[in-house]
Amino acid sequence: MKKILVVDDSPSVRQQVGIALTQAGYGVVEAVDGQDGLSKAGGGGISLVISDVNMPRLNGIEMVEKMKADAKLAPLPIVMLTSEGQPTIIDRAKKAGAVGWIIKPFKANLLLAAVKKLVGD
Repeated sequence: MKKILVVDDSPSVRQQVGIALTQAGYGVVEAVDGQDGLSKAGGGGISLVISDVNMPRLNGIEMVEKMKADAKLAPLPIVMLTSEGQPTIIDRAKKAGAVGWIIKPFKANLLLAAVKKLVGD
């Protein structure tokens, strides 16, 4: 079973994403902010990261930058799931290494299509 790391400071968003992923047969690991996400990704066994942008301690883009600077974490595909739609923020996330951008509120079928495209079943 492929494990997806869901990084978001909103418990309800983590729950919604987790339900969609679990129903599709993926394992889910939750993190409450970018710092927690870095720590949990570093533990290994993660196939994909889905992250919010605006979070305390370490925001999503900073987390992406730190992951891509770490040889062990750099290969992980990262999709941003956020209410942010500003082109400058999207551009910064892509330059940092994010491979996708989904705007909240999200449609589960679109999220799952992105996950399947990046990591398969």
